[in-house]
Amino acid sequence: MTPTLAELGEAELLKRLARFAPPGQFDDDTACLGSDARPLLVNTDVLVDGIHFSDATTTAVDVGWRAVAANLSDLAASGAVSIDGITVALVAPGTTPWSWVEGVYDGISTALEHHGGTLLGGDCSSGSHRLLSITALGRLGPLRLLRNAAQPGDVLISSGPHGLSRLGLALLQKDPLLQTTRLSAALQELAISQHQRPRPRLDALTQLLACKPAELPWRAGGTDSSDGLLTAVRGLCSSSGTGAQLDRSQLPRPQEWPPGDLWDRWCLAGGEDFELVLSLPPVWADALEQTLPSCRRFGRMTDQTGSIVWGDDNKPILDAGFDHFASS
Repeated sequence: MTPTLAELGEAELLKRLARFAPPGQFDDDTACLGSDARPLLVNTDVLVDGIHFSDATTTAVDVGWRAVAANLSDLAASGAVSIDGITVALVAPGTTPWSWVEGVYDGISTALEHHGGTLLGGDCSSGSHRLLSITALGRLGPLRLLRNAAQPGDVLISSGPHGLSRLGLALLQKDPLLQTTRLSAALQELAISQHQRPRPRLDALTQLLACKPAELPWRAGGTDSSDGLLTAVRGLCSSSGTGAQLDRSQLPRPQEWPPGDLWDRWCLAGGEDFELVLSLPPVWADALEQTLPSCRRFGRMTDQTGSIVWGDDNKPILDAGFDHFASS
């Protein structure tokens, strides 16, 4: 029978967690990174039990994977071309089984092995709710992606489809909204995988850098869609003082995605898709479409500050993305 954290005690817990890091990494209170001429990008993200994960939909291993993916997605969306590593702060009640914590760190290790980076250290504390706070560190490449770098006339392009994570959550929760819709087994499997094991699009950033037309400067607007596609577009518009016009027929829907208002809402505002959302000069967008088959062109930036509308009827798009502090 697996012991609880209270039964293990702090010293034994740290000893067990040390095996997920390089030898000696947990012996001291700090981690030392080697010098590097490239600027260091730093991001922190928090996952809270009942908000970002639950035992009903997410295994402990998947919690660890998702925690890493969320942070690395932000680094990719800022232009990081390599990952130094992460630190992890774990808060959990003393009644938490060691097997759950072990599963979380197994997921963290698997994600780092897949995407790069090392477990550098962290901290543990008792608390009333399970919580993971991860800080990720990566090195900037030649392009600093910023929300305020979008310009009117740019093409809006996504590194991949949207809505899958939201569908995956609905499937795992057996949402009654799905009772009247027939979904292929392939779409269901893909959606659940996307929800439980999202992929930070470091690969898409690599393709973006490789296909930049030589005559263009290193300028592009960028963010990720962790809080939803529309929220990502709003962030670009707000920071850069622009507007956006979206093509209803070209929304980045997954293959076999059903038609209808609900499905368009999940595409626009489902959240946790972790795709790059980019504002690119048209010639660069053309090159990315040739290089990255998964990418989707779905609109353009305009000079109408703060206005986000449909291209066919000029009506405002009002769906909201995920709000961390919205009332339940």
